[in-house]
Amino acid sequence: MAVVSETAGGPLRLGVLGCSGFARRRMLPAMAAHPRVRVHAVASRSAGRAAVTAAPFRARPVTGYGELLADPALDAVYLPLPAALHAPWVEAALSAGKHVLAEKPLTTDPGQTRTLLARARSLGLVLHENTLFVHHGQHAVVRRLLAEGAIGELRALHAAFTVPAPAPGDIRYAPELGGGCLADIGLYPVRAAVHLLGTRLDVVGAVLSSAPGQRVETSGAALLRRADGVTAQLTFGMEHAYRSRYELWGSEGRITVDRAFTPAADHRPGLLVERADATRTLALPAEDQAVAALTAFADSVHGGKGGADNEADLLAQAELLARIRQAASG
Repeated sequence: MAVVSETAGGPLRLGVLGCSGFARRRMLPAMAAHPRVRVHAVASRSAGRAAVTAAPFRARPVTGYGELLADPALDAVYLPLPAALHAPWVEAALSAGKHVLAEKPLTTDPGQTRTLLARARSLGLVLHENTLFVHHGQHAVVRRLLAEGAIGELRALHAAFTVPAPAPGDIRYAPELGGGCLADIGLYPVRAAVHLLGTRLDVVGAVLSSAPGQRVETSGAALLRRADGVTAQLTFGMEHAYRSRYELWGSEGRITVDRAFTPAADHRPGLLVERADATRTLALPAEDQAVAALTAFADSVHGGKGGADNEADLLAQAELLARIRQAASG
């Protein structure tokens, strides 16, 4: 039987398991602004860090992750820890009876991802990976355009996500913490391919490269193929000029989405649709994809939907990331 929050219909009481920069900069403000979410507690291994992070949101500071999970007032936890720590703490949170919103990637191994999703289902708990961009409405518009034949028959996807180099000592440079650009940056174009082309994709080839002196890959590329011949060319990296875009090429035209993966909350998307006979830009309203992701999570919790949203997509993403790494290693 699905677990339904005691606060069903009211704000979801969230505990935050960790004080990452992304949590402080993006997710905590989105939670505070969301009418259906309340930041109840913030945990860190450092009492001082917990107090400083919790204070702006009037949340209870907690020293230690296990102490937070023992709080009976919590409905759910948000987990922004380094990727290598996700699996044990997601398991611990589920075992404590909490719904979980975990930062991407959910785990660094597709077998672990599958196991945790099954565990959540068995307990009637909700487990979501916090891949924000899939909740932004612009991609639903793109899928509608494809279904309507706006660019004819689909031939190819070209997707790129690259960002400037993180500061020295950033966890993305630490392999023991699950670092590297594939899981952190490459995940975005990989998930875009799954989101737009479907789950049945094969890895034709891949390259992963490391900048001098680094112990993790800092750039990469992959070629995916669907059974009908549609391809996805993906480029990603974390020591590059910023680029966040995908293009869909069809037999009669092309759709371009700029700032596709990390648009600011006030960004007004303009989808470019090009055909031989006309070019048009579809102006869409601004949307906060962090708020949209929280809404999807709250909907699942209050609806008693155990498991994950788009579970098949999440599993396909995890498998593709693993196969890209395997293909790149020869």
